[in-house]
Amino acid sequence: MTGMINFETSPERYRHWKLEIEGAVATLSMDVQEDETLADGYKLKLNSYDLGVDIELADAVSRLRFEHPEVRVVVVRSLKPRIFCAGANIYMLGTSAHGFKVNFCKYTNETRCSIEDASANSGQRYVAALNGTASGGGYELAIACDEIYLVDDGNSAVSLPEVPLLGVLPGTGGLTRLVDKRKVRRDRADVFSTLAEGLKAKRAEEWGLIDGHFPTSKFQEGVEGRVREILRESEGREAGPGIRLGPLEVESGEAGREYKYVSLKLNREARHAELTVRGPASDSPTTTEEIQALGDSYWPLRAYRELDDALLHLRMNEPETGLVLLRTEGEMDPVLAVDRTLVEHRDHWLVREIILHMGRVLRRLDLTAKSFFALAEPGSCFAGNLLELLLASDRSYMLNDPDRPVEMAVSELNAGALAMSNGLTRLQSRFLAEPQKLEEIFGLDRSFDTEDAEELGLVTFAPDDLDWEDEIRVAVEERTSLSPDALTGMEASLRFAGPETMDTKIYGRLTAWQNWIFQRPNAVGPQGALTNYGKPTQPQFDYKRT
Repeated sequence: MTGMINFETSPERYRHWKLEIEGAVATLSMDVQEDETLADGYKLKLNSYDLGVDIELADAVSRLRFEHPEVRVVVVRSLKPRIFCAGANIYMLGTSAHGFKVNFCKYTNETRCSIEDASANSGQRYVAALNGTASGGGYELAIACDEIYLVDDGNSAVSLPEVPLLGVLPGTGGLTRLVDKRKVRRDRADVFSTLAEGLKAKRAEEWGLIDGHFPTSKFQEGVEGRVREILRESEGREAGPGIRLGPLEVESGEAGREYKYVSLKLNREARHAELTVRGPASDSPTTTEEIQALGDSYWPLRAYRELDDALLHLRMNEPETGLVLLRTEGEMDPVLAVDRTLVEHRDHWLVREIILHMGRVLRRLDLTAKSFFALAEPGSCFAGNLLELLLASDRSYMLNDPDRPVEMAVSELNAGALAMSNGLTRLQSRFLAEPQKLEEIFGLDRSFDTEDAEELGLVTFAPDDLDWEDEIRVAVEERTSLSPDALTGMEASLRFAGPETMDTKIYGRLTAWQNWIFQRPNAVGPQGALTNYGKPTQPQFDYKRT
């Protein structure tokens, strides 16, 4: 991939999707333009997709939640005859750098997780209407939906052909969702995942790969009938009016990016960056009417949208930046006031969506393959929702200087609303061995100075004023000197203590197995399956198991 990747878009700029709203039903139609690629060297035939296609999909899913809360069913379909989606474009993957491949898979995973999050928490049910074959990532998109219906035309099938055709794994959680979400039997999943041609309608439904099928002449009617049933089942749900998600205001330059509430400063020579989030003003709204009137300029929505964009920029456009120093700026009281307002009105649809969005952005941070060190200094506001940034970091440093006191504080949002991918809060994950600490922390009902924070285990180190600069400098130099591969594996292993969930399995296996397979000669070597896909030459494997 070449050039800077921009993650901002909007429906009027979509090239590959069409979003139509009719009352409580949205139709999201895939119509990939084969020449509108994010890079040169491939064509997006058969509704195959690259990152640009998925950026539009992620935008549509988010806008449906904020701009169209009245929608209760989203039908995902194709405008291409007899083809739903051929999955990620193989030639794009074959010509991309290793790091791009993995980050591409991670982003598409997050997009599909956001579909499931919308279904679970926003009352927007997704129905995949497969008017033709769905293979690879196309079937993985379908399996992220609540229900899947396939046309029974004698030819169309669902398949995960990555293992037999490409020598890699389905990169968007397909294997995990087969057995964890759809609970397909292991032996059937084994056959399906090694059968390049996949399964047609009758057998696919019998094995649990789809929820139903209709003949060509009755396909549209059948899908519409199921949509009407879902609408009847969801009557009475609160709806809108929605708010518009406007473009972010960002000044981008060689040295970094500057947003209204977020600042990203890059030190490429030293391979680290400084990411600062500024807290809200003291006059934040306290009623849902005021929040609705502010719309996308309301601090928690604007600040976290900016943070999300900065994280994606770091992932895709700054691959050699290995360490991110996280800071906050502002007063703690306004941050805690915002949290109290969010908690008080959490049943209001917009407030609910804002809290859910904050959670998704924080999980994006958890899943980013960079080291994060949080620095709590005078002027910091690591409180409530912003304390999650420190808790998400791999290490934290808090200045211990009586002449320049530093404090932090918890809020009710830290108790469950912003859970990690493992289903636990970051405090629960932190204190797996000492669950009683949570009661102590929340029971104190006050802010914590540096000595409190260190005693409670909320920070890693608390250097004094004399040692602060040297300790931070040495920590930065040491971290950026270590193997990035080893750090990626180490951080992914350490960040998700406690129970496994479908999400942690998907991302853990992506980090470990797909990351490894994408570098193996059997996939990407001169005779590898991915390298030779579409060529007259056959792949040649080293058959030793490792």
